[in-house]
Amino acid sequence: MHRFDPKTEAGHYIAPIGLYERNKERPFLGAVSCERRTLVAGEWTELRLVYTVGGSGLADGAWLKLAFKFYSDWALFQTSDPGAANFVTAEYHAGALAPGQSAATVQHLTVRFDQKGHERPFQKAVIVDIVDGYLNPGDRIVIRLGDRRQGGAGTRVQSFVEQGFRFRMFIDPLGSSKFAEVPGDILLDIVPGPARRLQIIAPRLVGNDEAFDILVRADDAWGNTARNLPLAGTLRLRGPHGVARELPFTLAAEGWAVVRLAALRLPQQGEWRIDAATDDDGVAAPAPALAYIDSDSGSGALRALYADLHVHSDDTVGTNDTLYNLSYGRDVAGLDVLGYTANDFNITESRWDKAVELIHSLNEAGRFVCYPGTEWCGNSSAGGDRNVVFLRDGKPQFPFDKHGRLVRSFEWNEFTAGTLKPGAWPVDQLYAAYAHDPEGHLMMPHIGGRRCNLDWHHPELERLIEVGSAWGQFHWVYAEALQKGYRMGAAANSDEHQGRCGGGVPATAVFGSRGGLTGVIADRFDREGVATALRARRTFATTGERSFASLRLGTHWMGEVVRARAGEALSYRLLGDQGWEEVSLYDGEHCVWQRDLQQEAGLAPAKVRVRVGGARVRERYRGAYWSGTIRVVGALVLDVEAFGLDHPEQTCWRQDATTVAFRTSTSGDTDSIELSLSTLSGCTIEVSARIDGYVKVGDPLQPQAFVHAPQVGLTVTGEQLHGQPRHEQRLPGAELRLSVERISDAALPREVTGEIALAALALAPEREHPLFITARQRDQSRVWTSAVFLSVT
Repeated sequence: MHRFDPKTEAGHYIAPIGLYERNKERPFLGAVSCERRTLVAGEWTELRLVYTVGGSGLADGAWLKLAFKFYSDWALFQTSDPGAANFVTAEYHAGALAPGQSAATVQHLTVRFDQKGHERPFQKAVIVDIVDGYLNPGDRIVIRLGDRRQGGAGTRVQSFVEQGFRFRMFIDPLGSSKFAEVPGDILLDIVPGPARRLQIIAPRLVGNDEAFDILVRADDAWGNTARNLPLAGTLRLRGPHGVARELPFTLAAEGWAVVRLAALRLPQQGEWRIDAATDDDGVAAPAPALAYIDSDSGSGALRALYADLHVHSDDTVGTNDTLYNLSYGRDVAGLDVLGYTANDFNITESRWDKAVELIHSLNEAGRFVCYPGTEWCGNSSAGGDRNVVFLRDGKPQFPFDKHGRLVRSFEWNEFTAGTLKPGAWPVDQLYAAYAHDPEGHLMMPHIGGRRCNLDWHHPELERLIEVGSAWGQFHWVYAEALQKGYRMGAAANSDEHQGRCGGGVPATAVFGSRGGLTGVIADRFDREGVATALRARRTFATTGERSFASLRLGTHWMGEVVRARAGEALSYRLLGDQGWEEVSLYDGEHCVWQRDLQQEAGLAPAKVRVRVGGARVRERYRGAYWSGTIRVVGALVLDVEAFGLDHPEQTCWRQDATTVAFRTSTSGDTDSIELSLSTLSGCTIEVSARIDGYVKVGDPLQPQAFVHAPQVGLTVTGEQLHGQPRHEQRLPGAELRLSVERISDAALPREVTGEIALAALALAPEREHPLFITARQRDQSRVWTSAVFLSVT
């Protein structure tokens, strides 16, 4: 195309000397830069980004957005307190003027932070407004994230590792609220911090002389696996009757700091203690790890497999690419089964095809079973989130079914220029797309951003329901489904957005719980065998631990539909590592039987705990943010220990001689603070706390109180605790509660087994009862079994 040439075409005119040539050399929309290329996950820093105005200039009333992806848990920025953490500023710096050029007239810049300030996935945005004047090309705007110049601590970087974290600049050069993307994102590699602890990944139960693998890895303080760290150490296995074995190991020198000890066998039945420690026991050495494995001749031909059926990658809303996430699941998390999940409206067809091809190439019977899947993202009013796992080999019917119909909920992504194309909506149409082949599909309703609505249910497709994920723990949705008469089994997965599938630690924002795992009791370790077990509901769910749980009636497994006589009994078995404190049997929504293992072990004379748990609401921003104190009057606080706190920003501390303060959040999970006192007699325990919500809109330094219970308190005397060991306050919300209770100081059992006589349950005859076990360990981790669907004759 012939370009304009003002020198030859415009004739005589007046303009600043050389400005035309200078501005034509500039990028029209400007450029953004940053002096940093690498950050450490969770570090505190000041980050300086510079936007240089392009050839367009910026009009009076123009504005800019420095945006990043919504799944990031980078600490929320604030603009109200210059001396506090995460303070963000924007400053104007004039560029050099050409001869005859007027200076820009901008008076000042305003800056704010909005969590929903732009389009998904770049939703979080630092927004800068141009006030009372314009900017010239070549002028600069300097944005400081975590500005420390007035005494602030800086900003806390996101807590999880990411290859190529992106800041993307959008500008509205004309002040018309029409934004354009500035070419050239800021790319930052967020890397692990120093290794703080070892982790052991191993099955909890194996068959006698069954071969299995153990993984040992080194993680940083935030749960990210270290890299390029060839630490040497020893794995010690100690079994019954003093049998012992030592295995040297060295973590990988390149890539993830992990080692796989393959094809191990335990020569004796019973519980084995597994210890891992590095040879260097200095101050900087990672803390040792401990796990337990039971070897049992009665466990069947194949150990329980551990699955995470809900793993995202950067194909849609996840962190890091698909190969990274699948490799992490297999090689770092030690998963047996993984389900890749693409948000159905967001995935492009080309990315889907490449992901499916990769999944098929990594699927390996006997080592790593992998399935492709989608997340149907309909609003709750249209059925709510449903995952579809494609169980068969070959190309799944997505994004079109065999008739060429679009089976996405709708089609929208960052490449579709704002258009939104409806697809299979509401969920009735999703059912219609796959009901012709129920055996080839597994559909799981779940609670995510758009919670599933159980007004809809397809009995042949929906065989499991997600009771836990990084979004939280949802005992209530599992119980509700069963109460409605739906024959659904228990599953828990990560719904991983942050590149740490397989029971990874939570981040600090909306993904407020540890990702879960689904235990699978399969006859074969291949796609078909695992698929059969999943659809048969022969599963249990954990909150990310390699615990084991089973519920049976004679030879009938959990998940089965059974007719029984009143004289028969259910049998259960639980294996954990922190000691079981409570086992409950539910009939749908109703607890019909319970064991209190704290009481069975004997309550200590002067040991109590405070527990907080549950969620504010059942929707996306459900987290309950607790901040409070525990005041003890009339007794000395000898020791304090917390359980269930998931990351460094959930914590408790001694505030003074009589007071323990705490700050944590729960999203359906439970946190516990144990106190060893000098005496209970004559003492009073006063718990006071406020409950806030997640700051979605507004100043993060101004907490947003939970309107139904902004301030809660519970006061209990030692005498009251002697008379009634547990005092609980149930609060408005989703299983939201506060309790003070006496506990045991004895070791709690890692294995719990027993029988429950049906006659003792007084079950109504000739009606199906969905009976399932849920159990809790001292560290507040949990399990749920699938139900036995039982009718008493």
